[in-house]
Amino acid sequence: MHKITPHLWFEAGAEEAARFYVSVFKNSKLGAISRFGDAGRDGTGVGAGDVMTVEFELDGQPVIALNGGPYFKFNESFSFVVDCETQAEADELWDKLTADGGEESSCGWLKDKYGLSWQIIPRRLMELLNDPDRAKAKRVTEAMLPMQRIDVAALERAAAG
Repeated sequence: MHKITPHLWFEAGAEEAARFYVSVFKNSKLGAISRFGDAGRDGTGVGAGDVMTVEFELDGQPVIALNGGPYFKFNESFSFVVDCETQAEADELWDKLTADGGEESSCGWLKDKYGLSWQIIPRRLMELLNDPDRAKAKRVTEAMLPMQRIDVAALERAAAG
């Protein structure tokens, strides 16, 4: 087990969500699935034998999903940041994560159909934002702010002035 593992609280559907996430990200896999017994399920709305937790890996990052009942909801205060090597990779992930009820947000942020927030960030964005030419970095920032999905070509045009 890794020293730090994100733990995601779902009202229900943890296994469905885990299966979806491992289908989206390469080098990902499902792990152990534990089930509720008679104890510990009060208030969750699940029965004995239903899925309690699902362990999975997203490109080597361990994650645990819990069917914990209706007590907590995802919000933007927690998100997964995905470093994408290319625009094509970013676009592919964006399309998959916003499908079937996901929502686009701003500056590379989105919510998937389960309400979990993601930041889909092409690596070139960070390179341009950290450019030592601060005027160039400012133009890139200004170009990025109104974007939903990050458009590297538009950022390159802004960087060039």
